[in-house]
Amino acid sequence: MAIPDFQSVMLPLLKFCADGNEHTNREALSELAVLFGLSEDEQKKMLPSGQQCVFDNRVAWARTHMKMAGLLENTQRGVFKITPRGQDVLKKNHPAIHLRFLRQFPEYRTASQKKDESRSQTNTTETEEQESKTPAEQLEEAYQTLRDNLASEIITQLKAASPFFFEKVVVEVLVKMGYGGSRKDAGQAIGRSGDEGIDGIIKEDRLGLDIIYIQAKKWEDPVSRPEIQKFAGALQGKRARKGIFITTSRFCDTAKDFVAHIDSKIILIEGSQLAQYMIDFGVGVATEAVYEIKRLDSDYFTDN
Repeated sequence: MAIPDFQSVMLPLLKFCADGNEHTNREALSELAVLFGLSEDEQKKMLPSGQQCVFDNRVAWARTHMKMAGLLENTQRGVFKITPRGQDVLKKNHPAIHLRFLRQFPEYRTASQKKDESRSQTNTTETEEQESKTPAEQLEEAYQTLRDNLASEIITQLKAASPFFFEKVVVEVLVKMGYGGSRKDAGQAIGRSGDEGIDGIIKEDRLGLDIIYIQAKKWEDPVSRPEIQKFAGALQGKRARKGIFITTSRFCDTAKDFVAHIDSKIILIEGSQLAQYMIDFGVGVATEAVYEIKRLDSDYFTDN
């Protein structure tokens, strides 16, 4: 079963609180996970940021919206219960609780007024799709879109660059990832030999305890199995155990399958993955803006 969106969680969460007792966040999560038939993997599925579980995030926002509407209230940190208004809503046996339903309450309309004004200027279908996502999911989706667009621009630039510049990028990325010792050492090693299908060598660590052989190809067409076999043969000729094959294009499935069944450890890095590494390690990109996401510090407001 798919993880329910946060609006689908609201009515079950309110019914869970119908006994009028105080409940913790963890109790609600456990009960709702069983109600929705979520597997352990579904419960543990993380947001792209890796900071919170998707289901936890959706339950939290369902709770937040109902608190804004006065259906739930916090009694202490991480503990909440249903309000008299929430009990009245349950008595009327509504088939569902969603954002449109919550807008009947003045407190909720006031809290969400600014958002409603901006929403009225967008396509209705798109608005409904966005409303099914929590703010955290919307933010991460926008971030991922920006990141994907940037990666596409990077790949375009790499394909248009000279082979020498591409090798320079490879050096920069590997050094930023912790390989190759100094940038000077790595620069001397990469793009130097062109020997038997090997473009260069680089240290695995700053002490040079092991050597990694590099193949860097600025190609448009997919890299097929014969090219990887040639590289693997070159590694054997050097009695090497490790290699990295980097390309601006992608690898055929036969090439990936070959690498998975040989003794040598060969890492295949496609153009899309290289672009992601460049973003992660700040190669060829500049920071345009930084947004801090903050949460309420409940301890601050504790009156000791």
